Amino acid sequence: MATKSGMKKAKSEGSTRLRRTISVTQVEAISKEQQRHKENEPDKPIHRHADSLFSTDSGFTNYRGLLNLCILLLALSNTRLFIENLIKYGILIDPVKVIQYFLREPYSWPNALLLFCANFYILFTYGVEVLLSKEVLSERLGLVLNVINLLLSLIVPATVILFVHPNPGFSVVTCGVSTVVFLKLVSYVCVNKWCREKRSESKRLHRRKSVSMSEGKEKNMMNGDVVTDFVSYPDNLTLKDMYYFICTPTLCYELNFPRTIRIRKRFLVKRFIEMTFLAQLMTGLVQQWIIPTVNNSMKPLADMEIPLVIERLLKLAVPNHLIWLIFFYWFFHSCLNVSAELLRFGDREFYRDWWNAESISEFWQNWNVPVHRWALRHLYKPLLRRGVSKQVASVAVFATSAFFHEYLLSVPLRMFRVWAFTAMLMQVPLAMFTAKVCKGRHQIGNMIVWMSLILGQPIAILAYVHDYYIGNVLLAMRD
Repeated sequence: MATKSGMKKAKSEGSTRLRRTISVTQVEAISKEQQRHKENEPDKPIHRHADSLFSTDSGFTNYRGLLNLCILLLALSNTRLFIENLIKYGILIDPVKVIQYFLREPYSWPNALLLFCANFYILFTYGVEVLLSKEVLSERLGLVLNVINLLLSLIVPATVILFVHPNPGFSVVTCGVSTVVFLKLVSYVCVNKWCREKRSESKRLHRRKSVSMSEGKEKNMMNGDVVTDFVSYPDNLTLKDMYYFICTPTLCYELNFPRTIRIRKRFLVKRFIEMTFLAQLMTGLVQQWIIPTVNNSMKPLADMEIPLVIERLLKLAVPNHLIWLIFFYWFFHSCLNVSAELLRFGDREFYRDWWNAESISEFWQNWNVPVHRWALRHLYKPLLRRGVSKQVASVAVFATSAFFHEYLLSVPLRMFRVWAFTAMLMQVPLAMFTAKVCKGRHQIGNMIVWMSLILGQPIAILAYVHDYYIGNVLLAMRD
């Protein structure tokens, strides 16, 4: 009996504790009858089971007002900084000065010659592919010629820039174009090689089928606005097809790109106006905000006054990030859409929602879709097919990206400090950290991504400015 009473008592206590736990931690459902009875009580009760809105159990997610508050505070703080900048330095914006600076540089024109010479590498690759399609060249000889040509497309511009010392601004554009041409030609060579392999396989199996699709002309309709006349190998080997690919806003070659039916004039005008206005806005912000801040950072950097360097870093972070965001919209949305619209190129997925990225890897996958697709198609997956692990393949992708980042900075500035290369390679452990430690913690991972973007770029800027200032300005002053 004592045992039974003890069990009943323990059971009642357990149910009481359970009931208290449930009432404290979550909202209990009240039946309609109980609710009706409660409303008729003489004390007119107004309380009910409810969680605080900031509690995760409340299910409340509408924080739009707080987001508006953050936007207003950010706008007001940046406005204060801009007014302070105007009071301190006056109006420094002068678009004509930028044009005059480029025109009066005595060694700017070699860059234009280098850009024109890029056609040589394009035509050479085209000629080799035509000869390979006709089986005039062997695959091994064709590979050797293509590799030499691709290496020269990067080495020749870098050599001319390093020895002739043209304007760094023009040189960045030249190195950028050389990089794009290199990546496009790699894709062009690989895709045509795949087509030849497929054709050889079809010959061996005595099949008379097209390399990439069925015979005859077909149409591919997407959203009622895209039409494509299919082309099979080697009919794609024409100069028109080659230069269309070179001009399209993609790095991955295909025999048949999705094409739109017409050019939307209103859309094109909007993007062109955005492109023109935002280019002027970025130029003005650099003149008014970035250059004075960087100039004021020269002495603290030279003397290595750490507190002042940190203060300049934080002061540079906000305008630099604002310009970076404007650049993203200007290039990936306005410029690439203008190019795609003029060429009736159908695939406009130049970026994804990188701003919601919860890890560094996710950011790099969504930030620059053309480069991500190229790396996935021509580097990552081929390495996996050769038996390389995913980790090693990922490191290879980041190392390749690091090389081109360093190429775009070190060659125009004519100094090799590998800051950009190191920063890109450091993305690998940071990506592993955000993927594992922040797994399931979406907001923390997203905040780490934003923090790396906001602080990483000004650190790189000050590092290169420090080395350039020490290596050029101070030496010139001493001489």
